[in-house]
Amino acid sequence: MKLTHALALILVSGNAFASPSTVPAGIAWEQGDVSAAFAKAKAEKKPLFLYWGATWCPPCNQIKATVFNQQRFIDRTKQFIPVYVDGDSPSAQKLASQFKVRGYPSMILFKPDGTEITRLPGEVDAERYLSTLELGLSNARPVKETLSSALAGGKLSVDDWRLLADYSWESDQAQLIEESKLASTLKTLAQAVPATETYAATHLQLKAISIAAGDEQASTTPEELAILYKVLADKQLSRDNFDVIVNSSSDIVSQQSKAASAERNKLTAAWSSALQKLALDPSLSANDRLSALTSQVALAKLDLAKDAKLAEPLLKEVRSRVSDADKSTSNGYERQSVISTAAYTLSEAGLLDESDTLLKAELKRSHAPYYFMLSLGANAKKRGNKDEALGWYEEAYKKSEGPATRVQWGSSYISALIDLAPQSDERIEQTAQSILKEVAVTPNAFYERSRRSLEKIVTKLSAWNKDKQHEASVSRVLTQLDGICSKLPATDPQRATCQGLLKPKA
Repeated sequence: MKLTHALALILVSGNAFASPSTVPAGIAWEQGDVSAAFAKAKAEKKPLFLYWGATWCPPCNQIKATVFNQQRFIDRTKQFIPVYVDGDSPSAQKLASQFKVRGYPSMILFKPDGTEITRLPGEVDAERYLSTLELGLSNARPVKETLSSALAGGKLSVDDWRLLADYSWESDQAQLIEESKLASTLKTLAQAVPATETYAATHLQLKAISIAAGDEQASTTPEELAILYKVLADKQLSRDNFDVIVNSSSDIVSQQSKAASAERNKLTAAWSSALQKLALDPSLSANDRLSALTSQVALAKLDLAKDAKLAEPLLKEVRSRVSDADKSTSNGYERQSVISTAAYTLSEAGLLDESDTLLKAELKRSHAPYYFMLSLGANAKKRGNKDEALGWYEEAYKKSEGPATRVQWGSSYISALIDLAPQSDERIEQTAQSILKEVAVTPNAFYERSRRSLEKIVTKLSAWNKDKQHEASVSRVLTQLDGICSKLPATDPQRATCQGLLKPKA
């Protein structure tokens, strides 16, 4: 992908929108040779900060707009080696496999010797992010060691507890705690926190509740409800625990209360009130305020019938907030995040036409318009307009840039074709073959996100052909994939991965 190192001003409808460069300015980012960057960190005895993300990714762009542009962060980079890895660079997906990172963005802090210190959360505000970074730099004790000490009953410092509370648990690929035990372990940690460290105790407990909410077998307790009501009733506590309160609202409410019950009504009302305050909090970024609004919509829909409309006052508020965010956001990085959230909120509120209008206008402004084309396809699919949906998914794939992104967007297009036009054998086969043709000449095409995208394609094709009605098309695609596998060196781990993709054929 071509890299641009200057900010350009694009005039759209009379407004100036800053189009972002791929790499955030003002920081001496190391790019390309990550091994050399680690060697430099060791030689200079400096920690290393690794950022792994993608040009199109809204949360990545949010980090760039709210953290990487902060003078406090820029000044801090002089104390460590900052490394920027774009997910579409030649070695990015292999590095992702090495460092066990999956979601964009992933940010890891290492000691000079390469030992991982901590993983930084990407869903928190700039102030909390920077505080966590500074704690990691000053502490330099790996979270793995801190966790072991905590679970063994050891005495931890205030900073230790804070780092545990703000560790990016969901992005470490279960390196510290296996997924099935994560919620219970975080609950155990919360109970071990000294009474004086209220933030760490509360946040660990809330994270435990949030993670358990995704488990249908998990039980609830009166103590958990009491903690939730306490946080929701306190504006500062809600603000301090923004990531859980906003991102897990409907999941937690669904688990903690039964549909149409008095408890459901009470908890929903308390949660909606807390979200309303966050949505109006000027200290939060535009995207975070919109995210709080999105959660309000999700809660309002929780017990509604499938085709029921939201109350008009909420719809009016959604329109007003989205309009304000659209008009007030000029930074190109931030717009990629804000418009994504705004369009999704409109769509979830049932305002599909208004969501489309917002997205189509952004196609002319965005540095990654293909991302918004997927949202337009999803809106068309919601309306039941299959041809329009497929048109957008196809256009998104054609316009996408970067090897990892193209195979990911291609997998989305294949899935849409099979779901919406399952009799289009020729179109499905040609698309799959086009994707594999690119994969054949792409280094490291069978690692991490690219591998998972290819797995998705093969699995989808296998399900499509479960009755052997598309055997000829699927056979030709798998034969093409087999040819790619056979050309990989026998000593290359990718060969076994590639050959493993062929198993669904059996």
